[in-house]
Amino acid sequence: MMKWEKLLSLKKHGDTFVRHRLDESQTRNGFEVDYDRIIFSSPFRSLQDKTQVIPLSKTDFVHTRLTHSLEVSVVGRSLGRNVGEKLLQKYPYLAEEFGYTVNDFGAIVAAASLAHDIGNPPFGHSGEKAIGDFFSRGKGQVFREGLTDKEWQDLVDFEGNANGFSVLTKSRPGIDGGWRITYATLGAFMKYPKESLPTRPTREVSDKKFGFFQGDKDAFIDVATELGMLMKDDRVETAFYRHPLAYLVEAADDICYTIIDFEDGINLGWIPEEHALEFLIKIVQNSINPQKYSQLTSKEDRVSYLRALAIGSLIEDVTRLFLENEEKILAGDYPFALTEKCSFIAQMKDVLAVSINNVYQSKEVIEKEIVGYRVIHTLLENFITAANNRYYGEESHYDSLILKMLPERFISEKESVYERLMSICHFVSMLTDGKALELYHAIEVTK
Repeated sequence: MMKWEKLLSLKKHGDTFVRHRLDESQTRNGFEVDYDRIIFSSPFRSLQDKTQVIPLSKTDFVHTRLTHSLEVSVVGRSLGRNVGEKLLQKYPYLAEEFGYTVNDFGAIVAAASLAHDIGNPPFGHSGEKAIGDFFSRGKGQVFREGLTDKEWQDLVDFEGNANGFSVLTKSRPGIDGGWRITYATLGAFMKYPKESLPTRPTREVSDKKFGFFQGDKDAFIDVATELGMLMKDDRVETAFYRHPLAYLVEAADDICYTIIDFEDGINLGWIPEEHALEFLIKIVQNSINPQKYSQLTSKEDRVSYLRALAIGSLIEDVTRLFLENEEKILAGDYPFALTEKCSFIAQMKDVLAVSINNVYQSKEVIEKEIVGYRVIHTLLENFITAANNRYYGEESHYDSLILKMLPERFISEKESVYERLMSICHFVSMLTDGKALELYHAIEVTK
């Protein structure tokens, strides 16, 4: 059974002393510092020019990765505070002996939610697929023989969640431990606490993807061990049961993309407005004010009102579900996403089905994914070739020019081909949609 006093650890990478909650500042504690560090980071700022679903839109109501992440953090904060209030009543010693507060739970979930997409490549989720396909089907296949099975799987199944953990924790000269985020926030961030192999599907939601690359394995194990996360002893791979607050981060993301992508589709005119009330009515029926709704004169206001009520209802229901299953979650005996078991799962599936048909499979989104594949494959081919040619002393003038566009921190002089490949993948993944297109055009014009 996991223990909350360990799961709420304020430890940071490299600490030589124990951080106690009672010793923390009452105005800005370590969990709030996590949030601030993420907000002020360049990888977070770059999310403003990364596709959420609808590509490179200049309209004022379509979401980017940045606005999506901010909204997920708001929902996550509410979920964390709701849960924290009840947990402190159930376990009063957490406040009395350790000094934890309701807001601590909210701050941890908010910070982890804020960072949940920090490792996602440009061009939406198709960016992950494009990186993976470069190695599994493209010119990157030539590197297979020089890698272990797990290293190869990291590349052919490139995962934004694992990349995000690397962004948050990777040491660089003078920056030991990356951003030095508290282990509690890192634990809540890790939705898939396992390595890339084996990929066998199981009934556990935490096995759906993987959460760390081989180069970050030691850091991952250090965090999980410090937090007292339970190891899955029946596995041949390194795998743990989730940090409980990771369920809330996942739920906040599920709630936001389900409801808000639907809202975007309606505001764009891709989904008929009448679908808003039709598909959301069962979620909002206990909170809607028919008189107020009838007084709203614009489509955007009506849809916004329904969206706010739906998110509120889902927050309330997910809170209830978490608290009812909290002991199972602590024991590693809850293999589901919270939204899978919430009272409104049927309605959420209906909303998603409409969004998939009208938004995710729209002409604009498909075209974005096609462009993204070509851009990412071109960048990987050119930067990997140049980096390897330099390493082997075969660098051409063209290679030198290509590498001048590569920030110094991504130039790897290490002997491991895996580390060189991952460094370039990390560079490409951190590009915005616009910057990736700019580099692509710069390369193509020289051909």
